[in-house]
Amino acid sequence: MASYEKFIRIGIALDPIHVGTGGARIGRVDLTIVRDPVTQVPKIPGSSLAGVYRTYVAMHYEDQRQQQIQQASQSGQQASQSGQQASQSGQQASQSGQQASQSGQQASQSGQQASQSGQQASQSGQQASQSGQQASQSGQQFQGRQKPYYPDCAGLGLDANRGHCRQPDCPVCTVFGFASGAGQGGGFAGLAAFTDAHVLLFPVPTRQGPMWVSCPMVLRLVGLEVKGVEDNAVYLQSGSNNQTNNQTNNQINLGWLLLPVKTCAQMNTITSQLQKSWGIPDYICNRLALVPDRLFAHIVNSNLEVRTSVSIDPATGAAEEGALFSYEALPRGTVLVWEIIAKNPAHFKIGGTPITLGAAQAPTAPAGAAQAPTASAGAAQAPTAPAGAAQAPTAPAGATQAPTASAGAAQASTVSAVANPADVHDVTKQAHPYLEHLGIGGMGTRGMGRVKVIHANQSPSNQTSNQTVQCNSAAAGQTTSSTSQGGGQP
Repeated sequence: MASYEKFIRIGIALDPIHVGTGGARIGRVDLTIVRDPVTQVPKIPGSSLAGVYRTYVAMHYEDQRQQQIQQASQSGQQASQSGQQASQSGQQASQSGQQASQSGQQASQSGQQASQSGQQASQSGQQASQSGQQASQSGQQFQGRQKPYYPDCAGLGLDANRGHCRQPDCPVCTVFGFASGAGQGGGFAGLAAFTDAHVLLFPVPTRQGPMWVSCPMVLRLVGLEVKGVEDNAVYLQSGSNNQTNNQTNNQINLGWLLLPVKTCAQMNTITSQLQKSWGIPDYICNRLALVPDRLFAHIVNSNLEVRTSVSIDPATGAAEEGALFSYEALPRGTVLVWEIIAKNPAHFKIGGTPITLGAAQAPTAPAGAAQAPTASAGAAQAPTAPAGAAQAPTAPAGATQAPTASAGAAQASTVSAVANPADVHDVTKQAHPYLEHLGIGGMGTRGMGRVKVIHANQSPSNQTSNQTVQCNSAAAGQTTSSTSQGGGQP
């Protein structure tokens, strides 16, 4: 097995995304977003992705833990009620035995036996009740831990009371790592490494409606090597509506920038791979435009969303003096691409202990919780009196068998520890529903930040090999070369 595996994520911004630089700048807007220092194209830093992924994965496992606690607690309550019923049945059997004892000397011995059986059934009921209480407590110790995943295993984790658990069987701390406070032992870097999220397709307004712009530089991130996009022009699919119905002199505007239109003969190859291999929706691929690398940053930065806000004085309800500010964001519909590199857990230890392989079994409830002790054989049926003697009433049916605790109380649900890179990948995937609803970056309560992950490949073997596309020649073919999906030695 390789030392690592690479998994590619494709996401679409459902809202504008603002990942700020942390301070005001002199320029077009006050609060700018993070940009690549070389290309000047906006991006989402890998550190931002890692922090958000960690928080949402911790939320997921804590939600799961709370559900298991509730289920085990309910099972314990049911077992406790069953024990009380069995205890009452035993008391009734004991009373029946005393009545049989009074019925005559011949039935005296039978009555004493029935009385003893009733006492045994009563004891069995009390034991079942105790087992139910123990099962309820075992539910509260789901996964052998009372420490919550969230918020303890999220964030920096340096708080003395609410810090990371740092256990080798914790899916949050093993996958995302943990820090150490002052005077404590070393931390752990984690098994998942996140790259920056780069703009793959950027929505731009035109007179023909919105178009999604890309360039050869960013298409390489998804295994497409596009050649021939060199002129200061917009490259469109041959026969597209945007080409035949474009502006005078065969030109089209990308925002404020008016550019000539050229044909990309192999655009179908590009859109086909974006659709089939990476799950890009048809409505985006059908409106794809290519520009040279040198123009891409200018087009992106000229078409960012810019909002202006003002602080309100709560005393007057009017704008505060000097509190007007503006901020920028990647617009809704931006397609982003990033990678998660999953390390092989077999190569790492935490505190000298190998990271758990296989399933981390949760401690079971005490033996008594799994099966409430049954009444003894004598308790099952009170002996009958000799012929002609008064018949000793039998113990009620409930005394025959003390009800057991429910199955859920005997064994708490388990969470698999990470055993291989695919397990690491599966842990990170738990954050995707939260990304779609809670988002990333700032202004999350102001209509910003949500991202829908549309492609999270299950295995590197599903990734497509690199393809070379010659955009400016109708006769140009395509060549395929393999790409490495893993690294290192087993």
